[in-house]
This record gives sequence, structure tokens and C-alpha cells, in this order.
Amino acid sequence: FFKNIFKTNKQTNKTSSSSKDEKSSFMPKIETPTDNRFVQNFIKNGGKFLYSENENEVNKNITLIIEENSWKKSNLISLDKNISNRFRLDYSFSKDSNDETICLISTCEYLIADDGSILISSNQVAEKKLDELPGDIIILAKTDQLINNISEGLSGIKNNSKSIPSNITNLKHFKDCNDKDFLSYGSSSKNLYLILLENQ
Repeated sequence: FFKNIFKTNKQTNKTSSSSKDEKSSFMPKIETPTDNRFVQNFIKNGGKFLYSENENEVNKNITLIIEENSWKKSNLISLDKNISNRFRLDYSFSKDSNDETICLISTCEYLIADDGSILISSNQVAEKKLDELPGDIIILAKTDQLINNISEGLSGIKNNSKSIPSNITNLKHFKDCNDKDFLSYGSSSKNLYLILLENQ
């Protein structure tokens, strides 16, 4: 699914110049696939992208992130009970939490391809504003959460929720931590990590 995201097209164009002339300016524009578009824009925003084929790779990537930042497992917090139980987190993210030394690990609503942002809501961060969130964030998402634009995301939330969550916003501009690591893929090191799991 994501094997060709970062590969350049090495095929040479063997089409003759006469066939090029036959192409009409009215032909529909070939659009970059949603997954490629999201990853490209997400990295441009400064995010750090990690692809995982299975749950074991998700766990390994989280371990690598913790080691890279010299964190302890106790530095991770979450509002999601499933995540807290899965990773055996001792600390739970509450409305009163305001410790910038901790890292929030969370799910999201959708991944927006058009601008490389991450759509979140009160389901993930309660009523916290973006500037109240910890300085470091790890987002866990699946490939079926990739969509084209915010309108599709809002429609999806409306259609899939018994009650529409509050505090719907998107993470787009990622804070510069002024260091580089193996997760930055050539861009400046930022504080937002996305671990994307292939849907089984």
C-alpha cells in the first residue's frame, strides 16, 4: 500500500513527441492518490511519519520514539482508556494536566490529505485547546482514516457518531524541537509523530 510513497518514478517516458501533442488540455488532471498526498503534506508540515504493517511494528516504533527522546514509559499519558490499558500507562491525561514534559499518545478522527493535518476532537483531547496539549504527541491511526479534506472528515464524524463530539480541530503546524533524529525523514525534527497502521 505504501511501498511506493517515497520512491521516485524511475521509468523513462518512451512516448514519442507526436503522441504528446495528441494530449488535450481538456483531459482530466491525474490526481495524486490520497495516501501519497497526505504523507507528502504531513512531512512538509514538520510531522514525523512511521508506517507499520502490524501491531508488533507499532509497539517497536513507540519504543524507538521513547528511546530517541530519552523518555521513560511514565512520560506517556493518554485520555483513551484502551490506549492506557494497552501500554499499561500509569498516568492518565485529565483536564487538569498541564505538564509540558509529558507526551500524549492518542488516536484521531481522520487524516486530511489536502493539507497533511490530523483531525481530532473531544474524543481524544477532552476540552483541551491545542496550546494546552503536551509538547510532544504520538498519534496512532489506521489507513482507513485517510480522507481527502476536512469536509469529508466532518461528514464522517457526523455519520459515525451517536452524538457529535465537541472541540473538533485539526493539528497542522508542528513545533520545532531544534534537533534531528532518524524519524525526521530529512525535515526539521518536530514534536508530532504519526504511527500509521495498515488495516488488516
